[in-house]
Amino acid sequence: MKVALLHPGEMGVSVGAALLSCGNEVYYLPAGRSDATLARARGAGFAACSSLAELVAGVDMIVSICPPHAALALAEDVMAAQFTGVFVDANAISPASARLLHERVGVNFVDGAIIGPPATTAGSTRLYLAGERAAAVVDCFSTSVLDARVVAGGAGCASALKMCYAAYTKGTSALLLAVRALAAAEGVDSALLAEWDISQRDLRTRSAGAARGTARKAWRFVGEMEEIANTFNDQALPAGFHQAAGEIYRRMIGLQDAAEPTLEDVVTALNRD
Repeated sequence: MKVALLHPGEMGVSVGAALLSCGNEVYYLPAGRSDATLARARGAGFAACSSLAELVAGVDMIVSICPPHAALALAEDVMAAQFTGVFVDANAISPASARLLHERVGVNFVDGAIIGPPATTAGSTRLYLAGERAAAVVDCFSTSVLDARVVAGGAGCASALKMCYAAYTKGTSALLLAVRALAAAEGVDSALLAEWDISQRDLRTRSAGAARGTARKAWRFVGEMEEIANTFNDQALPAGFHQAAGEIYRRMIGLQDAAEPTLEDVVTALNRD
């Protein structure tokens, strides 16, 4: 198949590389992209299109991988350009947002969710897919390192799975960082770590790892926490925890360009605001 990626960041490039490894052709739109994105796409061997109109006219499938806050607008741009192929939204959006896109796109919409790091090693990353065309998309990755799987239940179910998964993984990371910031502000960080070493031995390491793993990507997680909060709210479940997690990540946005942000950097950023 001829597949376009919107837009090839670190995760998107790995998805494109998986598609290439299965004999598909991969295209991208360089207009408006950063130098880093352009370098990644060219290095991966993707073919450039000069305009969105050229891209939608020349490909069979589009895979959208972007920050959650931009997902709906990006899909609207694609559909306004009269795209008639398969549209895979692989963003961290709520089930309600995915179902809204399904209504807009129709039978060719596939709800996607990526769990794991950029797909460079077999077994590390899953792409869950739901919708009428999900099985056809799975076939495009059949021999790649990216493990593509169909989720039963139709559009919205892949996004629901992603929301549940990230609610725990990124939600608990935000909680741990908030706890470390509070302990530092109250002057009891050393005492807390000493108690953790006795009764919760993994939390010292986990909190430091949470800082390393989220600091430079926190700007992407703000919208994801908002989507998770909306998902809880839609089911009449308390949404406040993930609204607060979104604020934790918002305070970390300034660390996006830091070379090697530390836990201390994160604590400072959280307590500054």
